Amino acid sequence: MSADAIPSSGAIAAEPSRRDRSLDIVGIVLSVITLIAALVSFFPIYWAIITSIKPDGEVISGSNTLWPNRITFDSYVHIWNNTNIAIWYVNSMVTSLIITAAVIVSSAGCAFALSQLDFPGRRLIYILILACFMVPMQALIVNHFVLMAQFKLLNTWAGIILPQLIVPVVIIVYKQFFDSVPKEFREAAMMDSAGYFKILFRIYLPMNWGVTAALAIITFIGAWNAFLWPFLAATGEATMTVPVGITQVKDAYGIVYGKLMASAVVAGLPVAIVYLIFQRRVTQAIMLSAGVKG
Repeated sequence: MSADAIPSSGAIAAEPSRRDRSLDIVGIVLSVITLIAALVSFFPIYWAIITSIKPDGEVISGSNTLWPNRITFDSYVHIWNNTNIAIWYVNSMVTSLIITAAVIVSSAGCAFALSQLDFPGRRLIYILILACFMVPMQALIVNHFVLMAQFKLLNTWAGIILPQLIVPVVIIVYKQFFDSVPKEFREAAMMDSAGYFKILFRIYLPMNWGVTAALAIITFIGAWNAFLWPFLAATGEATMTVPVGITQVKDAYGIVYGKLMASAVVAGLPVAIVYLIFQRRVTQAIMLSAGVKG
């Protein structure tokens, strides 16, 4: 081989250098796109907060300033003194916690049975659960409403909670993780006279606490933010949840946007706090759900 055919060390060094520069440029572009997307996503939240601390006159005047000329918390004082927001908070907290606990326990039990027990019709039941997963809750609203009306559960906590207890995606995610647990664990526990409930809560759930925490957080957030069904089921302010209650914030002049935005900010605080504290778990739950849907 001639000396001309052998690349020089300078050419070899220049090749990775150009590749590194290209990767750096791609990284910068992606970072800029991510930053722009984050700002666009955050702007509605920022606008709600800014509107909520503006005086009513400034909001009504239509001055679209990015910062208020005078900061006031009159809107927050008004919604606290003139609405049932404290009751709405209690309703949302109680119903969301009950829904979360019931969904996690029932879904884990159902998934454990489908994954580890052998009984007739197991495959058919799992297919039906998959089919339910494909049906949006909005398509069942009329059936739920008629059923709750027949049992006289409208305008009660039970009427708000019961239709939200079946979450097929949680069952499917649990089953996938229970399938990965070796059956020798169950057989060894049964040799020690452990029952199915003890096996589930002492072996299978502790081995999947990360999944349980992620699913519980995302279920709580979904229950707290639920609007359509609570809007139909809660006809009185005493049983309304926060997302439904804030639609009642108005005065003799109609909708007051400053107070409405203050209500929205207060309503979103628990979800924001949960997300900030458990951000990694929320992301994990979203990835798990996306993996099931994919």
